[in-house]
Amino acid sequence: MSPISVSKGQTQPSGADPAESSFTQMADKDLESIGRHCQFEYCHQLDFLPFRCESCHGTYCLDHRSETAHRCARAGEWARRRNGQTSTSTSSSASAATQKPTIYNSDQCAHLQCKTLINTLTDPGVRCPNCTRQYCLKHRLREEHDCAKPTAPRGGAAAGAQHANETLKSMFARVRTWGKDKSAGLAPTPKPTSAAGRMQQLNAMKRAAKGDAAVPADRRVYLHVAGTAETERAEAPAGDFFFDARWKVGRVLDDAARRLHVENVNNRAGEEARLRIFHVESGEFLEFSESIGDGKVKSGHTIVLLRGAGVALGK
Repeated sequence: MSPISVSKGQTQPSGADPAESSFTQMADKDLESIGRHCQFEYCHQLDFLPFRCESCHGTYCLDHRSETAHRCARAGEWARRRNGQTSTSTSSSASAATQKPTIYNSDQCAHLQCKTLINTLTDPGVRCPNCTRQYCLKHRLREEHDCAKPTAPRGGAAAGAQHANETLKSMFARVRTWGKDKSAGLAPTPKPTSAAGRMQQLNAMKRAAKGDAAVPADRRVYLHVAGTAETERAEAPAGDFFFDARWKVGRVLDDAARRLHVENVNNRAGEEARLRIFHVESGEFLEFSESIGDGKVKSGHTIVLLRGAGVALGK
């Protein structure tokens, strides 16, 4: 009697991932006491450790365990099935991942010359205990960002609310009397009546205006911007700046507040502490979603950053 043929060679390593190969070693409970015969038509030898093809689910010996060796009729099915599961899990992970930080969904370092986005996974923000503004790691020290103390200390909740209401009333009063009271801190210089005079004043504003140098010259809107004074006696910050005409009003507000060193807490505070933009020439507040160059705002106009205006507007 001829001896029983037993295939020799290396079997699948124990603990290997079945999804990484087209065959899997059959468990002992699936085997009969005398093994299984290879189903390849030219083999049929008895193998005590047979393999199951994950594509056609046939049983084969060590020599014919691969799809190529036994000429699998459904070759590649296991790979396509695995790739489908991988792509599904990858798309789910991608959708659950956080959005890429941009100027629209992240904070920016309060330093005037820094464009680093802070409070992200790679760049945490550091709040200065002296001026209470947030900076990147490079400008976190007082010496690095020309630190200046706030103009007035913060009081209790009731005192803060009363102070906010008084400041709001004062700012609205200043806006209503704009141009009439020359001694008011927010009053701009009188505008010339002639077209030549207005053009001369606009050219002077363009020479002195500051802004993002990356904005193309043909898309720049030059504006006089005034901030909100923290107290009645404090002088309101002001300056001439240029912005991209395609920028939304919300982005213009963020950039102007950063350049005027006006505290901007719009992303984490209520309406009583949020800033809004008042357009002097039209006498209206600008909506955050509209573009600054839509048509209402022209170069040479004046905008004011008012804190707490949303309370009176019912926003």
